[in-house]
Amino acid sequence: MIPVRNYLLESRIVHGRIVLTFIGVLLLAVLLILRVGYLQTSQHLRFAELAQNNRVDLVPLPPVRGLIYDRNGEVLAQNFRVYNLEILPDKVRNMERLLDQLGQLVALSDEEIERFRALLKRRPSFERQTLRVNLSEKEASRLAVNLHRYPGAELKARLQRNYTRKDLTAHVVGYVGRISIDDLGKIDNDKYRGLEYIGKSGIEAFYESTLLGKSGYERVETNAHGKIIRSLEQIAPDTGKTIHLSLDTQLQEKSIEALTGFEGAVVAIEPSTGDVLSFASVPGYDPNPFVNGISKKDYSALRASERRPLLNRALYGRYAPGSTIKGFMSLVGMENGVDPNAKTFCGGYYRLPGHRHRYRDWKKSGHGSVDGHDAIEQSCDVYYYRLAKQLGIDAMHDGMSRYGFGQQTGIDLLGEPSGLMPSRQWKRDVRGQPWYPGETIITGIGQGYMLTTPLQLAAATATLANRGKQVAPRFLRAIENPQSQTREDIPPTVLGFIETRSKGAYDFVINGMRDVVHGKKGTARRIGKNIRYEMAGKTGTAQVKSIAQNETYNEEETEKKFRDHSLFVGFAPINDPKIAIAVVIEHGGSGSRTAAPIARKLIDYYLIERLGMFAEEKGDEKLAIAQ
Repeated sequence: MIPVRNYLLESRIVHGRIVLTFIGVLLLAVLLILRVGYLQTSQHLRFAELAQNNRVDLVPLPPVRGLIYDRNGEVLAQNFRVYNLEILPDKVRNMERLLDQLGQLVALSDEEIERFRALLKRRPSFERQTLRVNLSEKEASRLAVNLHRYPGAELKARLQRNYTRKDLTAHVVGYVGRISIDDLGKIDNDKYRGLEYIGKSGIEAFYESTLLGKSGYERVETNAHGKIIRSLEQIAPDTGKTIHLSLDTQLQEKSIEALTGFEGAVVAIEPSTGDVLSFASVPGYDPNPFVNGISKKDYSALRASERRPLLNRALYGRYAPGSTIKGFMSLVGMENGVDPNAKTFCGGYYRLPGHRHRYRDWKKSGHGSVDGHDAIEQSCDVYYYRLAKQLGIDAMHDGMSRYGFGQQTGIDLLGEPSGLMPSRQWKRDVRGQPWYPGETIITGIGQGYMLTTPLQLAAATATLANRGKQVAPRFLRAIENPQSQTREDIPPTVLGFIETRSKGAYDFVINGMRDVVHGKKGTARRIGKNIRYEMAGKTGTAQVKSIAQNETYNEEETEKKFRDHSLFVGFAPINDPKIAIAVVIEHGGSGSRTAAPIARKLIDYYLIERLGMFAEEKGDEKLAIAQ
């Protein structure tokens, strides 16, 4: 049978499908037009920016680090131009291959490559990273000729830190170093975009935010290899602020010279302002090799040195103060009702009641009958043994703490130690032991657990020179904006005034310290010869090794590392103090023999040479008399 086809039905089906297809195509066309319209209007700026970013780079412009000057305008930290090898990771296809190729043109250490890889992980790939700094002229020339072969590698001129006075100011100014892996985890990456250095120690570290400045940026057009074609926009960086320090570099130099052959420290302060005039630690080191990373060999040599040049003795050195604290002990005694005019007998030693142990005086035959003035002038140990017994360790702790012993001074340097002014509570907490009477006795002459830093001694002496007015020691004297040419002078920070219930207590102690230098029996009377001004001073000799009851100390027969430390504190002129000083000489012997002459020499230099005081006129010529 032949089937009958329904042509009318088939025609309707075909026409229906054509209509549906047309409608579908029309809807898709409408949707496409709407989408194109949306992209061309609402999303135009977004896609234009994305397209622009395919050929435009944002290059950070590092700021110029602020300069550091001393009080007289001598530059201590400056910047000079160097050439660096930098990499733009976005433009590098095979980084390991590039590193191998560049390593054939310039020397790349393992440390430099390791640091570079760490930067790649922590910073955006479109940001240039430094691979090698301070290229030699030969390396820079060789690299410049071959750069076209290495897309992503660039030779850039940058500024690098330089310390003009090297070891002379290293312990004060400190140094900057390349940003380490540890630093990357602590810093704000936005503030350090394009920067390679950060303050590591000293003033450089303490005033990092002031010296740093603010990064700018440049929008540049590049080709496919990352080479800059033209600059499109530039926002200039803000230069770091200039810092003016209180340091007198000439006095600092004289201090270093005076310490030649010793290990020790000198700290000199202007009492009225707290300005640190000298902050010498010997031996020192050249900070410049640390800027780009000192070699392991050289660093190991510095660390292994028995003289410990990396130790900032002026700040971190902790020493028994010895007899330099006796004037302060007298102040504490008067504050606790002790009559300074009362006489006591010194027969060369002291015994605690009921004990046979002898606490010996430095003068074997003793000083005879002495009062508080004589005890300061002649540095009578027995007088202060008795005073310590009368006061007790807790009253000594409270009284001496008022003058800054066992306390931070607040100097503008990082990591200042507090020293140690012991007490019963301290020994229980730290050592889990009771306090013994004999420990009180030796603390009375600055021995035992008591420890001070040269800075703390100088600061306490400055307070005494001010008759109780405490001014915080500081290095920062002024901040200058190099762009606006404006300067802000920083006022001194007065911490307070130490009142005394005993009227004339300060004058009594200062008069005793005056006779240490100018008196007939003063322990530093030798330095008072031909002096042109009045000085108040106090010698100190601190034992390093204890001596048994049946032994006698013989310096010549004692190994150097066990010899006594030599100390001296003083200020001048007495009625208008311009300088307070602390000198500590490790294993230097008696304070009167070693430390005191150094202090006299430096005070002479500052008052006469630097300030022009105590000059005599002969005809048209002014002669400064130092001796």
